[in-house]
This record gives sequence, structure tokens and C-alpha cells, in this order.
Amino acid sequence: MYKKLLLLGAVSGLLSAIASIIYQKVYAASLGENFALIVKPFNIIVINIISGLIAGTGFWLLNKWLRNNTEIVFNLLFAVLSFASIVPAFGFRLPVTIETPELFPGLVVPMHFFPALAWLTLKPLFVKTYQPYQKVFA
Repeated sequence: MYKKLLLLGAVSGLLSAIASIIYQKVYAASLGENFALIVKPFNIIVINIISGLIAGTGFWLLNKWLRNNTEIVFNLLFAVLSFASIVPAFGFRLPVTIETPELFPGLVVPMHFFPALAWLTLKPLFVKTYQPYQKVFA
């Protein structure tokens, strides 16, 4: 199970990295402001893959401890941590040479949600959670 979760983390991290880089290119093309010297593509890839591996390890640990409520607790934690991770983006000090610093949060804030989105999208392919239909009325 741990190997599957690590593979899920790596693949979802790679998927979110690809989505982040595409988003960065589209953002730069549409608004004319390129923050590629601050938000480097290599750093995007590394951070997304590491976050995916941390998510896989976290899910595995929660599954060992909680058993029944793992998925809902993990999803809530992932969402809360994703929201909490956007706070530093608003306080990030940019170089003085940047002409439009107000566009920076618009670039990086959506990227913070890509790992969770990729994880939730790919999880059914890696971890099967089959629950048979239970009759409501006897």
C-alpha cells in the first residue's frame, strides 16, 4: 500500500507540476508579466513532486492510525494546508524592479491548489475503496 501511495504522490506531483508550468505560461502570455525568474519551472517541479510524496506518506500514516475515517480527515487536512500555504504568497517580497507586483499572487495562489486537485483526480486509479451498496430499507 505504501508503494502505491508513493507512486500516486509522485504521479500526482508530476501532473500538478505540468499544470502549474502550463498555467505559468498562459498567465505570462495573457498578462504580459513573466515571473519566471522568481518562480522557476525547476522549483515548481521539485516542490510539486515533494508535496505529492508528502501527501502519500501522510495518507499512509493516517490510514494506519485512523482506519475508517482516513479519507475524509486526509482530504480536510489537505484542503486546510493548501489554503494555509497561500498566506506567504501575499507577503512575499518581490524585487523592486518588478513593474506589477500585484499580479504575483494571481500567479502563485492557484498553483497551491494543483497538488490537491491532482491527488483527488488520480487517487481512484491507485487506491480502490470499494464499499458495497447497503440497503436503506430492510
